[in-house]
Amino acid sequence: MREQHPIIAERFRDLHPPFAPQAAVVEANRCLNCFDAPCTAACPTHIDVPKFIKKIASGNLNGSARTILDANVLGASCSRVCPVDVLCEGACVMNHHNEQPIEIGRLQRFAMDAFHARGGKLTKKFEGRREGKVACIGAGPASLACAAELAQQGFAVTVFERRPLPGGLNTYGVAEYKLPAWSSLREIELIEELGVEFRFGVEIDAEKLAEIERDFDFVFIGVGLGAGHGLKVPGGDHSGVVDALGFIAAYKTAKITHTAGKVAVIGAGNTAIDAANAALRLGAEEVSIVYRRKRESMSAFEFEYEHAKQEGARFLWQTMPVRVSADGGMLEFLDCTRVDDALRPVAGSEFSLACDLIITAVGQSPLVELLESLKGVALDKGRVVVEPRTGQTTNPKYFAGGDCVNGGREVVDAVADGKRAAIAMVHELEAAYV
Repeated sequence: MREQHPIIAERFRDLHPPFAPQAAVVEANRCLNCFDAPCTAACPTHIDVPKFIKKIASGNLNGSARTILDANVLGASCSRVCPVDVLCEGACVMNHHNEQPIEIGRLQRFAMDAFHARGGKLTKKFEGRREGKVACIGAGPASLACAAELAQQGFAVTVFERRPLPGGLNTYGVAEYKLPAWSSLREIELIEELGVEFRFGVEIDAEKLAEIERDFDFVFIGVGLGAGHGLKVPGGDHSGVVDALGFIAAYKTAKITHTAGKVAVIGAGNTAIDAANAALRLGAEEVSIVYRRKRESMSAFEFEYEHAKQEGARFLWQTMPVRVSADGGMLEFLDCTRVDDALRPVAGSEFSLACDLIITAVGQSPLVELLESLKGVALDKGRVVVEPRTGQTTNPKYFAGGDCVNGGREVVDAVADGKRAAIAMVHELEAAYV
């Protein structure tokens, strides 16, 4: 999967093309190198933004990449997928002077692309191998960040993943025009080169957990969230109704390369918009985003909404699905009704939306069965309860981070969680093996 399928490559070109070298230097020289650096404070991993940008301006691309990686081992992925408008670039002081903020995300990608092109490697923070072993359950961004930090500090790490590839949503669930799967995997190869062991196709049950607890000093839980919520209306279990993350994973792995006819997407979060845009790029005739609330209530970022409109998606606000109608095995209509501000159906407002495919993006369930099997680990509404400074759970042997803790935030938040937990484990391992 180091190369894109040609159809996917053609239809999912970069949303934000990379900087040319000269343009990157020009943009880097716009940075004011603020002493208090609100951009750094706004980054959950606290990358020293002025420092890495200054190094680009001086031509020190390796030093720039090292500055990024010191804070965020998934700096390449985050440069592509972070909502910079509401994080670092949103905090840029240029916004207060009626000027465009520094394009921090694109500059970060420029430095990281150069690092990968030169065959750069992650550096060790401790030479040799130290006593102490840690298991990471799940191979998403939180576990990857945790594993990388521990391996750099000289400890043995094994990552257990049920899927055939690592990366979690970076590999399977982020829109291809933001982050190609091959780019996610390229980044993870560097973590593997640190000595991190990956075991794929591993289902975690009570027996496996007992084995892991016995063989490892600490266990990091970075499993993310589970299956998407289904469409709970009559006919909602039809085979033509698919989960958004499953749809995205299918085209990212080239299991599907074409979408025909009319598509309805249920929900108005960032995943819903990613799925809608993908359907359009894969050839859908028409894509409608159906949302039961007003535009102001949508969870998608404003720039995602504007992007979807540019792609050609249409939005049906205050619209609620009530039934899926099919003709034999083929979808025919999504029956809907308009609703008022209290989500009550408006009499006489029913209509049928012709569709050949329905994609649901109405949230994911926590992996309650797995999480409840963790002995002594407290949960709150399906989320793992942790000590905020360390990520340690109510069972001292377990640490956790990412979506299973925060309910589903950004990749950069998961990276911050994983690194924080790793640093806490390093301190405990050092104390235990003095």
